[in-house]
Amino acid sequence: MTTKDRVRGRKVGIIGMARSGMAAARLIRKMGGVPFISEVKSEEQLASKLYDLKKDGIEYETGGHTERLLQSDYIILSPGVSQTIPIFKDISSAGIPVFSEIELASWFCRGKIIAITGSNGKTTTTSLMGAILSAGEVNNVVCGNIGSPFADCVLDIPSDGYAVVEVSNFQLETIEEFRPFIAMILNLSPDHLDRYESFNEYKQAKYRITENQTSSEYLILNADDAETTNDNIETDATKILFSTERILPSGVYINGKTLTARIDNNIHEIIDINKIKIPGPHNLQNAAAASLAALLIGINPQDIARALETFPGVAHRLEDAGMVAGIKFINDSKATNVDSVCYALRSINTPICLIAGGRDKGGSYRPIIDYGKGKIKEIILIGEARGKIFEALGKTFPVQFAECMEEAVKKAFNSASPGETVLLSPACSSFDMFTNFEDRGEIFKKAVMSLKNDHEKVHNAGLKK
Repeated sequence: MTTKDRVRGRKVGIIGMARSGMAAARLIRKMGGVPFISEVKSEEQLASKLYDLKKDGIEYETGGHTERLLQSDYIILSPGVSQTIPIFKDISSAGIPVFSEIELASWFCRGKIIAITGSNGKTTTTSLMGAILSAGEVNNVVCGNIGSPFADCVLDIPSDGYAVVEVSNFQLETIEEFRPFIAMILNLSPDHLDRYESFNEYKQAKYRITENQTSSEYLILNADDAETTNDNIETDATKILFSTERILPSGVYINGKTLTARIDNNIHEIIDINKIKIPGPHNLQNAAAASLAALLIGINPQDIARALETFPGVAHRLEDAGMVAGIKFINDSKATNVDSVCYALRSINTPICLIAGGRDKGGSYRPIIDYGKGKIKEIILIGEARGKIFEALGKTFPVQFAECMEEAVKKAFNSASPGETVLLSPACSSFDMFTNFEDRGEIFKKAVMSLKNDHEKVHNAGLKK
């Protein structure tokens, strides 16, 4: 069976009408298949998406999943949808295969795949990888769980190009043949324990990124992270490591103040780490991982260095959100777990008023104490998890509560002093109050801008008097 025959004329059910589900429907339609999207939200909630589906002639249902899905040759499952929903009992009983959108897209990828996962740093490393490839004049598309879904980009990737794909554990749950040329597991810490029964179950989903790799392909791992260097990761791929804490016999590491690589007994000095534009120890790890992948592809170290010197970072990850009355605001809305918050705290050298909270994901908030002592001045809590976070941190740090982001920003501003930092780093998902972490970050930035405008009006009025 050819790749096209896996789709042409096939009835494909798609569960979930988010970005990846819509992209899967478009790709299936282009390749001659018959997509059908099923979504639990109402028509009123989906007006713009339904307009697009009607325009493209794609059939759908809203308000719940019906037995029509059981007429499918296979199912494409959106990553936000759990396999514990009721319709899955019927799908399983009917023996209908279930795949993720990245699995579907990989069937049509003519170029090589660089797939990046981990608990933290995925988006930054994926974006940085694309910047390095572009600096080396290598065709690439950055996609996946960042920006455009893989299925929307895959047909644009030439045979000599690379798909740089950020992949989540949810997407990896339903792969079958997905096979990266280079896979990365950046780090692993407890996350999504609201969906998994244990940390081990979460890790096993991440480890699937390498299950189809062969000895001619590479698995990049973090030598400084116990969960990515243990024997749980079975693979036929060639394992190669990066470290920011010790010199390695092979891989990428820090030698003095120089990001250095030793590959096939050849040593490459890449860049003085002080010249890397994105700040923080976690970003040094991200730079090491991306540089290692680039060297394996054959990118010149000078091109890697040029990208590292100029790459500005990504939105909603330690993003500069402005200055008001000498107080710096940082948008770290993408910090949806505790480890991300700890990374952010390590990256900031001033006293911090921390805005945190959202929908709880099942982990412990107590690690924030170790990194926040002597640094966190006050915490402003929002969202569903604020009670749980208060129980964990309220005896260590002063805490206020806020009902919305605008109130949280004002309270943080009133608590901070010039030279200090207000940091949005929630440690939680955004779905209790916001559409996604991007929406949360944008509302934070708008609140900061409104605060700045109000402050300037008051200041200017005072000058006139």
